Amino acid sequence: MKFLDPDDPFFARAWVRWLTVLLPLAWGLFEAFAGAPVWAILFLSAGAYAGWMLFFRRRG
Repeated sequence: MKFLDPDDPFFARAWVRWLTVLLPLAWGLFEAFAGAPVWAILFLSAGAYAGWMLFFRRRG
């Protein structure tokens, strides 16, 4: 079982993929401006990983 499976039917809709990427990125920016760098790095990394998996590593 993968951590984030881009071929899962849940991610078939584009809006689900975009939300999966944009929500952690937005929250990471919020945490960065709030002065919590550890949480910012965590959420920005999660958003970047989701973007990589859902938009660049996706097969179909």
